[in-house]
Amino acid sequence: MEPVSPRANRSGLLSHQQTGARYESIARRHLEQAGLTFVAANVRYRVGEIDLVMREEARWVFVEVRYRRSGEFGGAPASVTWRKQRKLLRAAALWLASRNASFETTDCRFDVVAITGDRLEWLPDAFNADV
Repeated sequence: MEPVSPRANRSGLLSHQQTGARYESIARRHLEQAGLTFVAANVRYRVGEIDLVMREEARWVFVEVRYRRSGEFGGAPASVTWRKQRKLLRAAALWLASRNASFETTDCRFDVVAITGDRLEWLPDAFNADV
């Protein structure tokens, strides 16, 4: 895990959306430094939302960013439930379909960037379309 800047969320000063945007920005920078290329953020469909869409060479990488102040209830990784995974999978299927592609025809993976307190954990290939 990697530490996150102590200037992170100061309770009560940021709205839920501002907090989410801040941690998505932190996650994006981390992934770009690791060699991924940013494509889009906050892609919304009726069935769900994709926080970040990245590329790793020819592979699409769909990223769920989760933040929790503490690990008291399992931390950020535990908050990516099967329901959340299903929503992300549905949104990713629509993203691919809009590009005349599908899970069967395109190389892609689903990553989670989990930030618990001041610790960042990148979980590549956290789940797949077989969920």
